[in-house]
Amino acid sequence: MTDKDTLAFIALFKDAYQKCFGHALEDPMSETESKLLCNQVLELTGLSIGWKSVKNYSFFVTGRSSAKEENPSAATLDTLARYVLGAPHTTELKRKAEESHYPWWFMYRDKFMRSTPARDRSWQRTTIVSSIILIAIAVAGTYLYRITAKPPAEFSDDFNQVSDKALHAHGWLVNDKDENWWNKKGEVPGELTLYTLKGDNWPDTANKQGIKNLLTRKIPYDCFTAELHLRNFIPRQEWQQAGLILLEDTSLTGKSVRLSIAFNDYFAGAHLPREIYIQAITSQGNGFSKPEEIAHKPILYPDSVHSNSIQLKMLQNSALRIEKHGDRFRFLYSDGLTGNTAFREVVSQDIDIRPKYIGIFAIRGFKDSTAAIPVHFT
Repeated sequence: MTDKDTLAFIALFKDAYQKCFGHALEDPMSETESKLLCNQVLELTGLSIGWKSVKNYSFFVTGRSSAKEENPSAATLDTLARYVLGAPHTTELKRKAEESHYPWWFMYRDKFMRSTPARDRSWQRTTIVSSIILIAIAVAGTYLYRITAKPPAEFSDDFNQVSDKALHAHGWLVNDKDENWWNKKGEVPGELTLYTLKGDNWPDTANKQGIKNLLTRKIPYDCFTAELHLRNFIPRQEWQQAGLILLEDTSLTGKSVRLSIAFNDYFAGAHLPREIYIQAITSQGNGFSKPEEIAHKPILYPDSVHSNSIQLKMLQNSALRIEKHGDRFRFLYSDGLTGNTAFREVVSQDIDIRPKYIGIFAIRGFKDSTAAIPVHFT
């Protein structure tokens, strides 16, 4: 690559990162970030790039002294350019047949060159004193950056400690606290225990919206993967459910997306077997009367458990996952006798929401007759 090509590649990589994560690239990317970017590139362009290469590129682009000079292929450059410029979806075979000259990369490079004014070469005569000053500023800036708060690229919590102090230190906030039930959160050592309390995140004709003991945390990025593990959660009565919720605001008045394990025995008069199912549901917030169920996937019929007890055992270790890449959301579910069973996609859909918070919840809707049961998060 020429020097100009290298500058264009650096700008292209930064633009791709900005588009995926919603903020500028400042540090080398983690494995998780690299995979998220590659997944979104594949989703939007139909073309793939290796996450390990992306991670290496990030070291080079951010100017880490240990990073070797990178020389990405024209195909990789074209793939990134297609992602940044919003090119039509394609395949490797189709690109090879119709666009083997990699026009999107050259389009991006030419645009970059035109937007970069000719530089005054007097910079080559910069004095040593000026260089030392610039180095000092860079060092000071790096130091200040590292000591200021910056959202981590990865976050996990195994809930070994669930005191208010420990949860707050991990960035969690509890909303609409019910002290009597909240005080039971540590009743099983090494787990977070919530109860399916009366409430919901949208109102009905007789009740205001509200989720008691809703545990929330800010989402620092536009692209992310959120995963939640539950131990032996088996809802048994109508509307008992627990899971993940994405929110525009913690007042529950904005848009939301919810993924949960739930119980259902209401079929509008139809005679169908009771079910435990995975539900994905969206709400447009106040001003819209009803939410929209975008997925309803039965995973267990309680009435048939006596003839197939293995089904019940599969719920000993269940997990939910939400992946967000731009406007595209994937909802996945896993269960099994062990905790490492593969995730399976429930639904994938474009949703117009920019969530600012993620929450862990346990509810039973507004049913007074439905019991509060424990939900153990690990």
